[in-house]
Amino acid sequence: MITALLAPRSSVFLSIILSIVGIELTVRRGGVVDTMANGGLFALVGLAVAEACSRLRASRDAAETLARNLAHRKTLLTTILASMSVVTLDDGGRIRRITRSAAALLGLEPQQAIGRRFDDLAPGFDATPAEGSARGDEASRLWLIERPGQEPVRLTINAHKLADDAAPERIVLTLTDQSQAEATRRQERELNDRLSSVWRLNSMGEMAATLAHELNQPLSAAAVYLHAGRTDLSRIGPAAEPTVDTLDLAKAQLLRAGDIIRRMREMISNGSRAFSEERAAQIIRDLEPVIALIGQDTGVAIRIETDGADDQVLADRIQLQQALANLIRNAVDAVMDRDDGLVTVIGRTLGSEGYEISVRDNGPGIAEDQMHRIFDPMISTKTGGMGLGLSVTRSIVESHGSALVVSRPQDGGACFTFRLSRPTESEAP
Repeated sequence: MITALLAPRSSVFLSIILSIVGIELTVRRGGVVDTMANGGLFALVGLAVAEACSRLRASRDAAETLARNLAHRKTLLTTILASMSVVTLDDGGRIRRITRSAAALLGLEPQQAIGRRFDDLAPGFDATPAEGSARGDEASRLWLIERPGQEPVRLTINAHKLADDAAPERIVLTLTDQSQAEATRRQERELNDRLSSVWRLNSMGEMAATLAHELNQPLSAAAVYLHAGRTDLSRIGPAAEPTVDTLDLAKAQLLRAGDIIRRMREMISNGSRAFSEERAAQIIRDLEPVIALIGQDTGVAIRIETDGADDQVLADRIQLQQALANLIRNAVDAVMDRDDGLVTVIGRTLGSEGYEISVRDNGPGIAEDQMHRIFDPMISTKTGGMGLGLSVTRSIVESHGSALVVSRPQDGGACFTFRLSRPTESEAP
């Protein structure tokens, strides 16, 4: 029997056969039939006991395996839940179980939260939608939670109904803190607003410079004409002296206006910029939220490919980001009518020669007769455009000691490229 309890089937069979042979050799029987009957009965009993023991062993092994698996899953689940913000509620909306991270979001210790109604912590919360939904459905809502002695927190609460109606825990809530997401969105808006403000100032400066250039010539001509008129009047004699004096005053004001315009042009062209040592790839990466907004608004795919190694440059971060944002917007405008429109921003290191940045699109490209005019102020290829975008962008690039170059790739589209110098190669203006 010990063999039946512990050994496998083959050993049990061998043990039964040897036992029968041993019994027949040592015990005298009345006849062959009696001997065979006793041997068969012994074999059946032995096999039955062996089968029962084998199944018991299999059940025991299966139970041990299941217990190990359950213990492993329990440990895994406990570890996962410890890192998540989870709350379970009963039928009355009272908290039955809460993880430490969930309690921290609510501004409580776990033991303080157990037994409390969840709608006391989240005023207006109602688990009815989760109760009334089909099993397995999930409802997600956004709530502002007032925490004692702490700043309010905005949470996304996902409510999920459990399938077991008899279980004391009926609803599972997962809490997600939206503070970081809102902070990120706020930073995106601030960056976009800051770039827009810089762009408006740059556009105003470019327009002022253009107007100064255009007005300076007629003002100079008017001063010459006034001087000629004064010369003619001075020949008349003393009777014309009041008029001559008036012309002198007018000429002085014209010359003063010319000086003001020249100073304004110098101020615009030599305006102070916050140049510092920067990482070119990081400047581009920091612009990703704005680029994402442009892509979402237009539906155009924008791809960024940057070489982050050896990318130290001398740059005005905000001005450079504004120039890049404008080039990207122009490229997006060029491909908006294409289903496969693509804009690619490429940054690559050139060793000692600096860092090169390109903005490329697969649009129709720039007409040959427009190539030499696209950077001129007040010249635009877009309907309703003011013609300042590329002019301002070129001014920003040139203030970095570079040149904005436009080309037509062999596979079509347009590509705008410029290079940034290394901090050791030049000094901030």
